[in-house]
Amino acid sequence: MRGSWNLGRVAGIGVYVHWTFLLLLLWVVGGYLVAGFSWAAAMEAAALVIVVFGCVVLHELGHALTARRYGIVTQDITLLPIGGVARLLRIPEDPWQELIIALAGPAVNVVIAAALIGLLVLLGQIGNAYNVAFEGGHFLVNLMWINVLLVAFNLLPAFPMDGGRVLRALLGFGLPYVRATQIAARLGQVMAVLFGIAGLYVNIWLVVIGIFIFMAAQQELTMAKTRAAMEGALVTDAMLTHIPTAQPSEMLDGGVLDAAAACHHDIPVVEHGHVAGLLKRSDLLVAVRGGQQRTPVSQWMRTDFPSVQNTQSLHQAYEQMQSTGLTTVLVLHDHRLLGVVTGRSIADWAADRVAHRQGDFPTSPPPSSDQPHRDRDVASYEPPTQPMHR
Repeated sequence: MRGSWNLGRVAGIGVYVHWTFLLLLLWVVGGYLVAGFSWAAAMEAAALVIVVFGCVVLHELGHALTARRYGIVTQDITLLPIGGVARLLRIPEDPWQELIIALAGPAVNVVIAAALIGLLVLLGQIGNAYNVAFEGGHFLVNLMWINVLLVAFNLLPAFPMDGGRVLRALLGFGLPYVRATQIAARLGQVMAVLFGIAGLYVNIWLVVIGIFIFMAAQQELTMAKTRAAMEGALVTDAMLTHIPTAQPSEMLDGGVLDAAAACHHDIPVVEHGHVAGLLKRSDLLVAVRGGQQRTPVSQWMRTDFPSVQNTQSLHQAYEQMQSTGLTTVLVLHDHRLLGVVTGRSIADWAADRVAHRQGDFPTSPPPSSDQPHRDRDVASYEPPTQPMHR
């Protein structure tokens, strides 16, 4: 995610923290100081938050490493004020696999809580286990109960949180994938509204989590319907053929900017009939803002562009969008450009296909740009995590 700092890699998975996480720490420290607690107590509370989010990382790794067993790659894990987000490239449609992946995260928190109970026994502090006081209480006792709460909260059937994914997996044993997703998503949105209402009286973070869950549930439903509509389709079915192109030696202000303004996708760069790269619209914007319109396309184009052959399935192009974070995939035949497939073109084609079947399909384009599948969790709640997994 943009605005995130790299904390390193764990088990080959990049771990990031979003800058907004600092807002949570400031909110905790400020709240303690306003309430009259000492700086020492405020710093201990901040330390507890940091350690809790360490548990969130372990929770997300539980999802990620379990998903790896089924050949599902996790791009990264990002910490947000409301929890962790593990970006899985896809969520399996096999109910058993989704069930196991969804339960793996909460299982990690169960293990952590059990380990903390054992540590309290060794320290002779188990008698304090029931003396819960998040303001000034025993650090290990608080951490233990927070992990218990994370398990309970994440297993609420608020799709796409872990409990919602468990629900969809269970429904998937007897219902089609899209129908199971629809039921889980609608229930998740109902719970999101309840979170928002409760947050007005309990804690403002519940409102934020509720908004996130509501939007994420709709997004996941859209993705499920999109994937269902793509069954059996080729990339040429949703391919755009009347597209502008650029040459590597061409200056940005030599017509490239006008071409970008006239279309809604990235521009293929072609040289001597072969594709040389892809010019992203966002990179063009950076060039314009930097006053570098008089620079060649070759300075800004990407050479690691996603591409598919014209005989490949539309689903393969869609997966490339999710894995690369780009919304434009080039369609080639013997290294020559035939056209492009975009998130918008897939959505428009799918909507038209379902309309002819008199079905119902969302008109918004499938998410692609900076989200592969996230698994959502809440701190663990992972309040969110998808393609996220929490």
